[in-house]
Amino acid sequence: MTATASAAPTIDVHAHLLLPEVEEAVAGQPGLAEARDLDARRNGPAALTVNGPMVGARVPKLTEAAVRLAAMDAQGVDVQLVSPSPSHYHYWAGSRLAEKVCRLANEGTAAHCAKAPDRLHGLGLVPLQYPDLTVELLDHALDQGLKGVEISSHAPGRELSDPAYEPFWTRAEETGALVFLHPFGCTLDERLDRWYLSNTVGQPTENAVALSHLIFSGVLDRHPDLKLIAAHGGGYLPTHLGRSDHAWRARPDAQNCSREPSSYLKQLYFDSLVHDPHVLRELLRAAGPDRVLLGSDFPFDMGTDDPLDALRAADLPDDDFHAVRGGNAAALLNLSGEGTPR
Repeated sequence: MTATASAAPTIDVHAHLLLPEVEEAVAGQPGLAEARDLDARRNGPAALTVNGPMVGARVPKLTEAAVRLAAMDAQGVDVQLVSPSPSHYHYWAGSRLAEKVCRLANEGTAAHCAKAPDRLHGLGLVPLQYPDLTVELLDHALDQGLKGVEISSHAPGRELSDPAYEPFWTRAEETGALVFLHPFGCTLDERLDRWYLSNTVGQPTENAVALSHLIFSGVLDRHPDLKLIAAHGGGYLPTHLGRSDHAWRARPDAQNCSREPSSYLKQLYFDSLVHDPHVLRELLRAAGPDRVLLGSDFPFDMGTDDPLDALRAADLPDDDFHAVRGGNAAALLNLSGEGTPR
């Protein structure tokens, strides 16, 4: 076992924050009602009856630093990488409102993390619907002391392979900023409006589509040092890339990237939130044990209340266990000298 990994703090890279100031900024704005109607259609009425009370019960953990820290102590988590709730993306907003939303999110996340700077580190937002604003807002997030930004799997009318995002990828790469890929909403829409398929099937689908755009378009060829973390273990993609590799070998129209798609997994990072120890072991095999980070989706019901227990269930070798528990994230976040494992 490497001394560095075993001595690293336990770090959860997938934890969320609610920012009332963001929702106050968008309240009553044109486009909000339409966006909420789309969200309702995608989720379906049964999911909506569950979502409201579920989120309401978790508001203290989502907003109060002291409550968050107490919950972290109970979990045995030393450090969280805190990102705004994806419900704050508001990619429907016009340019001025979008910029305001991102600035409020960046400043609010930084203020929350400043209440426990040795244990909380943050990510901000950029408006994917306006690629020309992404560099400016990424810089704003970094200026607040945040580690990077969180993005969804697409914006209306734009995939992550869109050439308009090239300046954003370039800036993220040159600054070393983290980009946390966390989908919000699945474009399969009403096909997934029952049994919470909008989340259980939709989120892993969106991850797979977004990562495929980044791989096949050559974004990862052009930006080999980009630090991108995919939520939910990267969805369906990491364990199903054999078909993509076959297409790359068999079809000239699938050869826009320079090598087999599966090889790009070792350029990406993935959280451990896959809800199945067998899948987690396969993720480590496919991406490498140095590319998987502990993630809980704190404090939502589709996460895990005990991320360390979920990691132990995979029965990993000690080196791999400690790398995922915190060693990989400590190196990525430059926190190797902070904290001690609990």
